[in-house]
Amino acid sequence: MNASSQHAFIAGLPKVELHLHLEGTLEPELMFALAERNQISIPYKTTDEIRAAYKFHNLQSFLDIYYQGAGVLITEQDFFDLTWAYLEHCKQDNVIHTEVFFDPQTHTDRGISFDTVIQGIHRALEQGREELGITSKIIMCFLRHLDEDSAIETLNQALPYKDWIIGVGLDSTEIGNPPHKHEKVFAMAREHGFLTVSHAGEEGPAQNIIDTLEVLKTSRIDHGVRCADDEQLVNQLAEDRTPLTVCPLSNTALKVFEEMEEHNIVELLRKGLCVTINSDDPAYFGGYMNDNFNAVADAHAMTEQEIAQFTFNAIEASFITTAERERLRKITQDYLDSFKA
Repeated sequence: MNASSQHAFIAGLPKVELHLHLEGTLEPELMFALAERNQISIPYKTTDEIRAAYKFHNLQSFLDIYYQGAGVLITEQDFFDLTWAYLEHCKQDNVIHTEVFFDPQTHTDRGISFDTVIQGIHRALEQGREELGITSKIIMCFLRHLDEDSAIETLNQALPYKDWIIGVGLDSTEIGNPPHKHEKVFAMAREHGFLTVSHAGEEGPAQNIIDTLEVLKTSRIDHGVRCADDEQLVNQLAEDRTPLTVCPLSNTALKVFEEMEEHNIVELLRKGLCVTINSDDPAYFGGYMNDNFNAVADAHAMTEQEIAQFTFNAIEASFITTAERERLRKITQDYLDSFKA
């Protein structure tokens, strides 16, 4: 299959996204619009200046501008607009289900109420389900560079919205912030019925993945690509079908891998791991779901079945009912069968 027909197959393939930070979907145009609406000064005169700043050499250099950009988000309508813009990208890329992250501490630390943030996100996702046919779940992430008391306070703020928030996660820089730093708040979250995920094995070593599974008892590992450094861990992840929500363009942008040809996602797929493709922070890393699928397919020779397996894996890993899982599998299998025919 040549590149153009492969891209056509990917364009039509139903997709499920499990690793997406809403704050990371803030495109320069929307950043400018919200800065003007809220009368906030930003250190850029044009959208081109913002995009020129999106050249990162590691995770921290990205986080610095990421938190700065989030400063334009003030009102419930801002969070609605942010989420709705992402859902429009989902529609374009044939994403049929998404499980989105948001970082409440990024906003509450600026004096924005938890209620303002979650109301805007939830309203957009509900409208997306009704008008665009895109189903969704919300996962609230704790910032691992902050202390656990802050995370516990955030968990308490989330309790009135348990019906809206399916799980909790852990993001921000791994370096110097091991899983056990947030062991207590994850135990509390599980007691309240939240599912759990966590970033691990991106910039941190394979041991972080092991510790995350043992200490935080997570259902999924976000990133997890450093598992390849530990053959025993790879075998265990394959045997347990522990999902890895991998973000290829993010990984190359942040130099986890220098080139997409070096990325191990296809190798992990062929070893039987439940790896999935996701866009992470697409406004900053050069692409949404189709862009990530295309980048992997361009760098690694794959069959249509292998490409579709990323969707089947994401359906398996998603936090939805068995009936909904079967519905999404049928949609994907019907597409695959029709393409082969």
